[in-house]
Amino acid sequence: MRLLPKLLWLLLGLFVLINALGALRYLLPHVPFPAELDNFRQRRTALSLHAFGGAIALLAGPLQFVPRFRESSWNRHRLLGWIYGGAVLLGWCASLGIAPHSETGWIASGGFLALGAAWMVATGLAVRFILRGDAIRHRRWMIRSYALTAAAITLRIYLPLIFAFHWPFLIAYPAIAWLCWIPNALAAEVYLRFVPTPARITLPATLAGSSSQLP
Repeated sequence: MRLLPKLLWLLLGLFVLINALGALRYLLPHVPFPAELDNFRQRRTALSLHAFGGAIALLAGPLQFVPRFRESSWNRHRLLGWIYGGAVLLGWCASLGIAPHSETGWIASGGFLALGAAWMVATGLAVRFILRGDAIRHRRWMIRSYALTAAAITLRIYLPLIFAFHWPFLIAYPAIAWLCWIPNALAAEVYLRFVPTPARITLPATLAGSSSQLP
């Protein structure tokens, strides 16, 4: 890696670790500093499963984008892909139990439900393309998928700003439900548009075009 990409990757890794550990605390019997949300008080199981799936997806992602790590062991890459895809599926399924009950009402609920739908579509298409042996399109859709996974990070960056700047919660929270992921999705499109895509990615015979294999 060149210096700037390496620094950005390390910054991403730091945010991932902080946010994943923060989410995983909801699996503890006694949650330290829980969010004062109705979903925590009334739908804790669904919230905990969503937090677990999101945290595992966050943790599984960054190393997958490092060519040296990825290409040194395609079997490891495939295993992490299985883990990532399973975590996304779990996180999305659990979100269906909590997103309709988001704080402040239907606008926030709509933002989180739309995020979940986009998350599943992007991840599903990434899986579909690698099953067909199309590594280029797989890579593009995985970038989109992980940009949406990282909405967990941007959400937790935005939320403290509500209190720091004394924004009205009833206005700011619904906006954040959309702003935590739409800029991420747009940033992924900008990246894919302007950063050169490899002309070809050669997969091992055990991965290319085999419907029994995942990344």
